[in-house]
Amino acid sequence: MLLENVAVVAIAANLPGPLAASRLRALGASVVKIEPLRGDPLADAVPAWYEQIVAGMEIVQFDLHAPEAKALVAERLREADLLLTAMRPQSLANVELDWETLHRRYPRLCSVALIGEAPPDDDRPGHDLTYQARAGMIVPPALPRVLVGDMAAAERVVSVGLALLLQRERTGLAGFATVAITDVARDFAEPYRHGLTQNGGVLGGGLPVYNIYAARDGWVAVAALEPHFAQHLRDMLGIDRLDAEAIGAAFAARSAQEWEELAQHHDVPLAAIR
Repeated sequence: MLLENVAVVAIAANLPGPLAASRLRALGASVVKIEPLRGDPLADAVPAWYEQIVAGMEIVQFDLHAPEAKALVAERLREADLLLTAMRPQSLANVELDWETLHRRYPRLCSVALIGEAPPDDDRPGHDLTYQARAGMIVPPALPRVLVGDMAAAERVVSVGLALLLQRERTGLAGFATVAITDVARDFAEPYRHGLTQNGGVLGGGLPVYNIYAARDGWVAVAALEPHFAQHLRDMLGIDRLDAEAIGAAFAARSAQEWEELAQHHDVPLAAIR
């Protein structure tokens, strides 16, 4: 496995922190997940997914504020390569898990602190919904279908953690980094911010060959951006022009599933919308 012999400790509840730990576990790292005595709220919200996320991890539960917690944490951090946390900076300092204290006690330990917002707002409370709201990714009154901030931040934590471990292997120096979910959400909003996916943008309905169309039964998503795919689309639909009216009329003749099967035969980027 890629991360064999890499030991990770995750002090993180809810979604992004555990998801990052799960990804590292899938890459071969051993993971100890430290939870509060009441457990991870994710286990109550989506028990089946929680079990999938923590599969293969060692789960321990105790109160970080209890006097005996310091020894319990130290026991695991002494052998760890990477610590993942998902607590606000002041909370980390309160339980002596701030970077200054960690680096003094465990000089080989790298650490990634997952926070909601970058300084000076790093102690402001929030969750995926508020982070997406600050990044301009919400269209009221609908709630987001995907927890983009949380999911993307988990991947960012993994990449940053791996970079810190690589740096340690090359230089011998352990390092620390923070990942702010709001910053990650803003990064993922860049296509919209630059007009690419805004209404009428190149990927926002401005191109007839990259759009959604009603089929006789259901809907299809078409992404024939490149000229050769556009030509394949024209041939498949049997039309002379690739404007929205002609494409829409053609798609209305068959079901979405039929079009998906035909598209595979004609090498057209198309999917029936589930």
